[in-house]
Amino acid sequence: MSAVSSGFSRYSPQVPAATSTSENASRSLLEVIRDLDGASTELVERNKTIFFPGDPAERVYLIRRGAVRLSRVYESGEEITVALLRENSLFGVLSLLTGHRSDRFYHAVAFTRVEMVTAPAASVRAAIEADTGVGLRLLQGLSSRILQTETMIETLTHRDMSSRLVSFLLVLCRDFGVPDDLGITIDLRLSHQAIAEAIGSTRVTITRLLGDLRQSGLVQIDRKKITVLDPIALAKRFS
Repeated sequence: MSAVSSGFSRYSPQVPAATSTSENASRSLLEVIRDLDGASTELVERNKTIFFPGDPAERVYLIRRGAVRLSRVYESGEEITVALLRENSLFGVLSLLTGHRSDRFYHAVAFTRVEMVTAPAASVRAAIEADTGVGLRLLQGLSSRILQTETMIETLTHRDMSSRLVSFLLVLCRDFGVPDDLGITIDLRLSHQAIAEAIGSTRVTITRLLGDLRQSGLVQIDRKKITVLDPIALAKRFS
């Protein structure tokens, strides 16, 4: 079986929560971040940059609604997606890992309209030192973030663009999919250009490939929302 088909069956959407006697361990990550000193809620419109590579890493972010694209920008100008983050995903934690002021490593862009809870890195570090339950919650959130990055890396290893697109669609089904009578609808409005940028392709190529999938009865597209009619059949198509 190919990496595409095996990937759909083995990924789990959330990292299981651990048990702790700490009060903070029984609270959601959202509650922990929201209650920190200097925390705030931010709204970012689609396609707007949250931070650029090289920006000071002074705050930590948690997605409350929407999706965020993290990418690396190389000297050649090429930009490669490393993660497409969903609700309850934590990002911008580099300063916590290094223990001192550092610069952003990624380019973070609102893939959809995004609502985030954000807090100063200094407040997060202080909370971890005061209560290990906070550190536990952050570790769980970071583990989910690492899983998402690994998934995108697997997606981008496919040299054949058809397989890359299929793998990406299955990832979106897992992270943003809503089961319905037709199959699994990806709860994002996705332009062909946005998909192309996410997987390193071109709009023309994505339009052609999605057209092929529609003609084969594997996907349906309505108002920029993609429904995968049979995820298993889609994966097997490229096994």
